[in-house]
Amino acid sequence: MHKLWASTYKEFLLLVRDLGGIAILFIMPLLLLIVITLVQDSTFRTISDVKIPVLLVDNDKGEISKNIIENLSNSNSFEILQESSEVEAKEAVFAGKYQLAIIIPENLSASLQKKVDQNVEGILSKFGLEENSSSIAKKVIPQQEVRLYFDPATQTSFKSSVKNGIDKMISKIETESIYKAFQNELGEEDSEPIFDTENFIAFKEIFPTKNNVEILPNSAQHNVPAWTLFAIFFIIVPLSINMVKEKNQGTFVRLRTQPINYATVLGGKTIVYLGVCIIQFTLMLLVGMYLFPAIGLPGIDVSGKLPMLYTVALFSGLAAVGLGLMLGTIAKTQEQAAPFGSTLVVILAALGGVWVPVFVMPKLMQFVSMISPMNWGLEAFYDVFLRNVGFVKILPEISLLLLFFLLMLLISIIYNRRKNAV
Repeated sequence: MHKLWASTYKEFLLLVRDLGGIAILFIMPLLLLIVITLVQDSTFRTISDVKIPVLLVDNDKGEISKNIIENLSNSNSFEILQESSEVEAKEAVFAGKYQLAIIIPENLSASLQKKVDQNVEGILSKFGLEENSSSIAKKVIPQQEVRLYFDPATQTSFKSSVKNGIDKMISKIETESIYKAFQNELGEEDSEPIFDTENFIAFKEIFPTKNNVEILPNSAQHNVPAWTLFAIFFIIVPLSINMVKEKNQGTFVRLRTQPINYATVLGGKTIVYLGVCIIQFTLMLLVGMYLFPAIGLPGIDVSGKLPMLYTVALFSGLAAVGLGLMLGTIAKTQEQAAPFGSTLVVILAALGGVWVPVFVMPKLMQFVSMISPMNWGLEAFYDVFLRNVGFVKILPEISLLLLFFLLMLLISIIYNRRKNAV
């Protein structure tokens, strides 16, 4: 135990003497968390909080285009800016000045009315309710297109949501036109509507509740665990560099002359850098709890969750430290440890779901992501933050993290023993 304490004290002294390294370990992750959360916060807010400026060219000037403009304006999602020329609107969008332009074609209202009247007359003629039904000839009415221009840099998800929304709106307008045509054919033009055009089937999202209050997901609940894990795993870079530096300076050679085994040396490093991970996690929580609300971002609620959160952070830190010990043991130079360590962290973060959610990845990548310790830690954090599960539910993830640490530690000890075998 005395040897382990001496090794831990040595690592502590090496760490606190590097003030620049401490600043990078603690300040940079906090800045990263704040910036990313500020950038992503709008994607978690309700759509009514953000209005996107949209260029609209109305070549129809009819009832349908009036309804389209009215529906777009009432959606609280778009700020409609009228444009007179399709060419100018297209150039403005393709130049990146606007994300979207909507072009309503000429004669849209008249063409839709002709199509609806033709369909209604055809249906009524089948029932013998239309005079001269046998002489009705079906005319070909050209299909009309509402053209959409998107900024080439616009994400596919935004394009899909806009197209789906406009398609739904157009379908509703067509349905209302059909009902109105039927009412006119039945001679009920001036009476109250006889058809209810409101949607009969509706969708409602059900959120988790706590004390009968809905718990709405926000950007802080997603970003705090994700970027905390990223910061925790990034300690493999300074840890591995310090180990390589000790080897090059002859510190390990002097340690081999002492009655101390390699596992004790690694144990001291584990205790110190695990403490760093816990401090990082604590700072991240404090930022999410107190700083975020002060700057207009949603805060995080950790009431009743702290024991499980610190448990996940502890085992995630062990996994990160284990990976750093293995890399520092195998690497021969700082030039090997630094680039490889930082690149490895980014790859694990990408596979683990920090950059892109795992469920949107291809099937192969979803399978590969299961081997990323960041994925295990992130899922455990999400279980606690968002799914409000009990301790038993996070046991599989923290068990995997512990096994990963033990595997990395075993590889380090075996590799060092074989390398220094006489």
